[in-house]
Amino acid sequence: MAHAKLTSRQWLILGLVALCAPLGDTCLSRGMSHMPAISLAHPMTLIAAVFTPWIAIGIALLICFFASYLTALSWADLTFVLPATAFGNVIVELLSRFWLHENVSFQRWLGVILITVGVGFVAQGPSLTERPAAEPAQLEEERVR
Repeated sequence: MAHAKLTSRQWLILGLVALCAPLGDTCLSRGMSHMPAISLAHPMTLIAAVFTPWIAIGIALLICFFASYLTALSWADLTFVLPATAFGNVIVELLSRFWLHENVSFQRWLGVILITVGVGFVAQGPSLTERPAAEPAQLEEERVR
């Protein structure tokens, strides 16, 4: 698959990888901003937080991220999939600024731009590393296992 074009389903999976983590993290942040400070010394407050709507939505989105991430890793190299998660930094900054109304400094915007440019360079490579064909003896050994 190293030189094959990505299918629409694979693009969808990469889109979910890029969107679900930042959306989930943003929902968690919104939910936690309405909670009192939580300490591991009081685990019941942490358990109660899990059942608040924004936090529950955030957890569901992060589960969706993890499922799509594993799916993408089943057909592509980590060095191809991981940059899709890095693009989530752009989404986090936008959501933080315009939905959570956080102040985002010029330095953070500049960092996000640099990450995005770097992701652009990485995305030009193949999605799957070509591996040399196995020797017949090695194939037989794997078949026996």
